[in-house]
Amino acid sequence: MSEMIETRARASRRKLLRLTGAAALLGAARLALPAGAFAQGAGPEVKGTRLGYIALTDASPLIIAKEKGLFAKYGLPDMDIAKQASWGATRDNMALGFRNNGIDGGHILRPKTHLYATGKVMQNGQPLPTYTLLNLNEDGQAISVSNEYKDLNVQKDAAPLKQAFERKKAAGKELTAAMTFPGGTHDLWIRYWLAAGGIDPDTDIKVIVVPPPQMVANMKVGTMDCFCVGEPWNEQLVNQNIGYTALTTGELWARHPEKILGMRADFVDTNPKATQAILMAVMEAQQWADRMQNRQELSEIVGKRQWFNVPVGDINKRLQGDINYGNGREAKGTRLYMKFWGEGGSSSYPWKSLDTWFVAENIRWGKFEPTIDIKALVDKTNRADLWREAAKALGVAGAPTGDSRGVETFFDGVKFDPAAPLDYLKALKIKRVA
Repeated sequence: MSEMIETRARASRRKLLRLTGAAALLGAARLALPAGAFAQGAGPEVKGTRLGYIALTDASPLIIAKEKGLFAKYGLPDMDIAKQASWGATRDNMALGFRNNGIDGGHILRPKTHLYATGKVMQNGQPLPTYTLLNLNEDGQAISVSNEYKDLNVQKDAAPLKQAFERKKAAGKELTAAMTFPGGTHDLWIRYWLAAGGIDPDTDIKVIVVPPPQMVANMKVGTMDCFCVGEPWNEQLVNQNIGYTALTTGELWARHPEKILGMRADFVDTNPKATQAILMAVMEAQQWADRMQNRQELSEIVGKRQWFNVPVGDINKRLQGDINYGNGREAKGTRLYMKFWGEGGSSSYPWKSLDTWFVAENIRWGKFEPTIDIKALVDKTNRADLWREAAKALGVAGAPTGDSRGVETFFDGVKFDPAAPLDYLKALKIKRVA
């Protein structure tokens, strides 16, 4: 009898040890993985990759996701957010990819997805399949003018510059407008603005490329008449009394899309779980950044030496909608601040209709042929489906589901219907296609 009792006791101890061991392993797994990753049954395929960014305020969601531990929260503790010297460097490093000491994606100008995927701006015209995963922000850029033209008080209408430019040109002086990358958002904003004022950006002025962090220094030494760039560089220009803001780009096109989280297609296709984790982390960072009560802290974080190395005073005012134009005009409490998330993520969602405008506008200035299949290009590069999956995993209420935000209207009254993108070009004053 005693032997039977002892046998049963040993069996019970063995069962208890098995159960205790399983519980310990379960507890360890729960500690090692975030709740979402554990619920999926397996974490991301990789622990991280490298994403690039330029020192511009709209890179903030990537920086916040890193600083606030959100990448780690979703199972990506080894994410590297690396500063890039210029948009050209970003392109070259994306062509290399992380495996070759480059980057797998990051903070990029929205039209770059189309320019990369078609090879239009790549070495030897070699296409680099690239996806648009989400829209990092709306608004938050500006067009600035040298103090040489301060007496003209140029605003939305660039026409007052036309005669001033003609006089300067007649005197044998060169006219220069700067943007950050051919075919990119800043190129398209300044071209649209100049053309609407009767100034042909291809014949009346020389349009050059200058990296964002070098804009202020170049205007200071008198090498440009106007430029378009993102913040904080327009605000810094005003704070240093070198030039003034003619208009913010939100005044040109309210709630316009700007930068995106773009990634190499091969990374996304090979690492779907890691891609969703990246999306979830950045989307959560966008929600945090969109809250006005966090804007001061946001400015302090991105202004740090390891990120932008820019004084907080050059960042925080415009982030909160307070615009000092630098020529006696001031506007406080406007809605011209940068939007990161919007209702239901509407500012983050990568609307295909907005990609359609960028392709059409790049047709206007000769970057794409008028015969290009716009819809096919947008469908190939825009991964709104992945955004929706990530939004569902995050439990986002009221998230967008369609492809079109509707008909868009610009400051000069021109409307863009995504259902007829080439018809839009007919209404513009200066264009390269009929």
